This record gives sequence, structure tokens and C-alpha cells, in this order.
Amino acid sequence: MNKFLVNSSTQLAKGVSRRRLVAGGAVTGLAGALGFAALTKRPAQAGMMSSDAAMNDVEILNGALYYEHQAIWAYSAAAGELSDSDVGQAVLNIALANQADHMIHRDTLAQVIGDLGGMPVMAESSYDLSSYLERGDGGLDSDVNIAKLALALETDAAIAYANEVARLMTPALVTAGASIAAAEASHATTIRAAFISLGMAIEYVPAAFVSADTRDQWVLKV
Repeated sequence: MNKFLVNSSTQLAKGVSRRRLVAGGAVTGLAGALGFAALTKRPAQAGMMSSDAAMNDVEILNGALYYEHQAIWAYSAAAGELSDSDVGQAVLNIALANQADHMIHRDTLAQVIGDLGGMPVMAESSYDLSSYLERGDGGLDSDVNIAKLALALETDAAIAYANEVARLMTPALVTAGASIAAAEASHATTIRAAFISLGMAIEYVPAAFVSADTRDQWVLKV
């Protein structure tokens, strides 16, 4: 076991609690008065959209929903590979907290897609993560590498939301999508904070932006 894994459970648990306080505002805002929920409470507003705009937004939101399904599945799959050690159980606590946020995202996206007249994409039985494993963006062979894999997935989710929300044609949806992007970035920051609590010398926020150009600064290789 690496030296920075000593006495980790308490520190990681504290990191989860801190992240929940930070990210909770973004997720609660999404599920409450911001963007998506505001639109679903006013179906007449959705009816005022042109069919082209609605279908454009449905396609984009379904792409986001696909990756929310993937994230939920990935956390469940990885949970079964974690050890019973303090580190493994602490990583599990972070995984469950992040997964709960993804479930809120999934349910809200599915509701809005339906309100816009679309059919929400269904979850698949499994998802291919081989590209992450082949790039060394994490693995399923240790608690630490599972955490690195989660970090890569969350980083990519934040990048994807930031890129895709600009293509939405409904202002309320742009606002809500940006809120989800912020939550995904907070997930990535939480995982990095966990590594810092274990003694790894990295930055909480390694770059001023979360983008394809800065991805390598966010992700930790195996």
C-alpha cells in the first residue's frame, strides 16, 4: 500500500461532507427553481418552442442523459471492485455521493425530454470503458485506480456539459445545463481533494478552466 493511503478513512469522509456542502447548492438549484424544473412546471412554455428547437434540445439532452446512465452504471460496477479496507470504503462513500447527484440529473433530464415531446434514452445493461483503461486514466484493479477512473469520467462529464449547453436553443435549459456542469466539476474536485487528504501533492483545482485543453491537468494517470 502506498504511504499516502495511511489513516485515510476519516479524511476522505470529511472530504465527502465538504463537497456535499459545496455541490449541494448547485444540485438543489437544478432540482428547484433553476432551468429544467422551471420549464417542466410551465408546460405551456415548452409548447411555445418551435418543433425544430425542441427536437434540437431533445437530441442534446438525450446525449447528456446517455452519459448520466453511464456514470450511474460505472459507479455501481466499480463499487463491487472496491476492497473492504478503510480506503476502499471511503472511496465507496464518495462514489455513492456522486452517484446520487447523477441520479438527480438523470431523472430531471428524462422529465424535461418528455415534456419537450421526446423519448428519453434508456439505460443500457453495461457500458464500454476500455478507452479509459487503455489510456491509463484509471482502472478497476485497486481502490486508488478506481478513484482515478471516476475522476476521469467526472472530468469528461464537466467538459461535455460545458461544450453541449452552448448548442441548446432554450435559455432556461442553458442555465440548467451549466448548473449540472458545475456539479460535475465539483465531483472531480472532490476526488482530487480525497487524494490530497491522503498526502498526494496535487492542486484541488489544477486549472482555471475544465476543458479539453486542460483535461490532462485534471486527470491522474495510473
